[in-house]
Amino acid sequence: MASSSENIPLSEFIHYLIKDGLLSANQAEIYNAQAQKKQTPLLSYLVINNLIDSQQVAIKASQAYNFPFFDLDAIELQSLPIHLTNEKIIREHHILPLFKRGETLFIATSDPSNSQALEDIKFQSQLHPEIILVDEKKLFKAIETLLEATDTSMSDLLDDELEHQGINKNSDDEDLIKTDINAEIDDAPVVRFVNKILLDAIKKGVSDIHMEPYEKYFRIRYRSDGILYQIASPPTHIAPRIISRIKVMAKMDIAERRVPQDGRIKITLSQNRDIDFRVNSCPTLFGEKIVLRILDPSSAQIGIEKLGFEPEQEQIFLNAINKPYGMVLVTGPTGSGKTVTLYTGLNLLNSIERNISTAEDPVEITVEGINQVNMNVKAGLTFANALRAFLRQDPDVIMVGEIRDLETAEIAVKAAQTGHLVLSTLHTNDAPQTLNRLMQMGIEPFNIVSAIILIIAQRLARRLCEHCKTPIHLPDTTLIATGFKTAELSSLKLFSPVGCEHCTNGYKGRIGIYQMMTLSDAMRSLILEGGNALQLAELAKSEGINDLRSSGLNKVRMGITSLEEIDRITKE
Repeated sequence: MASSSENIPLSEFIHYLIKDGLLSANQAEIYNAQAQKKQTPLLSYLVINNLIDSQQVAIKASQAYNFPFFDLDAIELQSLPIHLTNEKIIREHHILPLFKRGETLFIATSDPSNSQALEDIKFQSQLHPEIILVDEKKLFKAIETLLEATDTSMSDLLDDELEHQGINKNSDDEDLIKTDINAEIDDAPVVRFVNKILLDAIKKGVSDIHMEPYEKYFRIRYRSDGILYQIASPPTHIAPRIISRIKVMAKMDIAERRVPQDGRIKITLSQNRDIDFRVNSCPTLFGEKIVLRILDPSSAQIGIEKLGFEPEQEQIFLNAINKPYGMVLVTGPTGSGKTVTLYTGLNLLNSIERNISTAEDPVEITVEGINQVNMNVKAGLTFANALRAFLRQDPDVIMVGEIRDLETAEIAVKAAQTGHLVLSTLHTNDAPQTLNRLMQMGIEPFNIVSAIILIIAQRLARRLCEHCKTPIHLPDTTLIATGFKTAELSSLKLFSPVGCEHCTNGYKGRIGIYQMMTLSDAMRSLILEGGNALQLAELAKSEGINDLRSSGLNKVRMGITSLEEIDRITKE
């Protein structure tokens, strides 16, 4: 009786391994039959089941076939041009495109004798493929990581699977799964694909999803810990269907493709947890780009101890928000965590004794016990109008999403001067520049010094993964130039990212770095004299107030983040 392995002949490379004594002919026959049943390439089957050493195999292949060897740990997976081939070829031949030079596409493989893979890639991509050998175990992990979000053959989101994940299928018409019954019937594969993209984003804790059409390809990216990475590249011909599905779910006009639109999607994960997606469409050259911001109320209830304040900074923050009146400003670019900092403070203040109102554009995080108002400029509801209304409703604490103009700033300052605690944000680079920005807007210096009690400038730095971070040694001259002191060099221990199954490129989660500036008498005098941002910064430094760079270096000293991450977020 012929063995099942006759249906799939052993590759030239497997015969080489048998000849070299790493595998017996009988074992190869048996394992090949088992691999065929699981529809897995034999080499992958051997490595996955630890039947052969993947590193040893890669070295033997490099020696036997004289192909270059490459370590996949040395490359960012999200940068690989997987759009140049397709999932079917990647899975069937167990390859990955590494990079393209001219008309040559360099392919990562662990089986150098797989000539059929080269033919299929050449036909599909119209490029000339060149082999680069890699460790099979690392190749397997890389393929699973990159194709996880598009692997519909393994994880189609059927109704029973949705129920298993805790999705409430009986919720109202805002529910993710039942947003449009006709669309679900007519285009079930696209519906399941979109559902998977959204649910995977929630599971992985990403903040944004980008769906971007280009002339020759369509890509989907997640933003995780502040960094964008590609998770899927569906065929371009289904891009309009994916985008239309999102627009239907977000109650947007699918016939209108010429102007930007805003919408919202709501998912009920359980009785106690809803997730909202804020959706925006924008017309581009090759179709509409869709960006979804994931609004998770639990993200703003993480507790003050997890924000990343140093003990002294935490006490300054608590002292400021517990004052009966005055203004606390949080500054920084978009995505720097200002909203989370403000809501952490609001959660601490949220009690039956206080009347708290917020004006936001839009409300991103809903909290029981806080009166939240969405701005609607078309209807005449602006920040200034909302603030006027708040002041007639006996407020204790007011939060303004952003001070954008003189009118809003004047009302907020007046509220802070007349017995109310006002929290708000500004888009400035650091705390001293915030004072200058208010003066440039037209706020009189004497109003600034009487209203403001604390300015916080902040950034978010990626945390090093505790499972794989590794010590690193840098020359003393480099460390001193970076900002460390000579006296601390002997005891300084720095770490750098590596990357493992627990993290993304060596980082897992983020932590805040802060500049906390209260107004001293000297600072108030300088403001009243019309001091500029540079003079205010020099005075703050002389008073011992750490700038963002110094706060970041403290996190490096503590082993929480890396020097290159602090360099990235505090570049001037």
